[in-house]
Amino acid sequence: MRVFALYNIKGGVGKTAAAVNLAYLAARDGRSTLLWDLDPQGAASYCLQIDPKVKGGRKALLRGKSPVAKLIKPTAYDNLELLPSDFSYRNMDLELSDAKRPERRFRKLLEPLEEHYHTVFLDCPPGLTLTTESMFGAADTLLAPVIPAALSLRTLGLIEEFLAREELTRLRTLAFYSMVDRRKTLHRQLVDARHADPRFLFTTIPYASDVERMAERRAPVGEFAPRSAAAAAYESLWKEVEGRRT
Repeated sequence: MRVFALYNIKGGVGKTAAAVNLAYLAARDGRSTLLWDLDPQGAASYCLQIDPKVKGGRKALLRGKSPVAKLIKPTAYDNLELLPSDFSYRNMDLELSDAKRPERRFRKLLEPLEEHYHTVFLDCPPGLTLTTESMFGAADTLLAPVIPAALSLRTLGLIEEFLAREELTRLRTLAFYSMVDRRKTLHRQLVDARHADPRFLFTTIPYASDVERMAERRAPVGEFAPRSAAAAAYESLWKEVEGRRT
């Protein structure tokens, strides 16, 4: 089972859109896929037409009162299932602070699912908290969407500093430019220079109305706009991520 965490300290960078579309593409490729919506806003759950609610909330989940498998919901797409968000996740740190080895809690919750799922995506909330550390402990690869702008690039440096400080060196970090608007000079300059930065994947995700329409259509871009530039970009991103196995 491979676990990808879609994360950035900063919100509004296209994290959820990438999580939903990559999970959809992995499932379409025939992989048994789980998307775990950890953001209390529940945007990924909403886009997949699942109510963002977990019976018993964060307490039932983290304390094991309800087996994780029983909280998972099917989606409209073959091979893709969802562990929904819940608004109580906003206080996840309160629960984790009382747990033994909180940085291992999410990984432990996923362990019983290893035989069932080939690929897991974590749609992580922004911020840098105890919950974040537990998400990092569960993932094999951190996929970080970055807007081509100075402040967004700075967050990538902060993430790297945190991983080094906490000795989370086993977690591989792959960044990609998101919400790219090539009409902007800075966007063009940074995107065109990405080949010189080993942290970045080659694929970029455009700033596109089709991505924004996901909330309206409540579906991945590949479903309602399969020939769009955005759909092609997510396909390219997934192929590139898949090619970085080693």
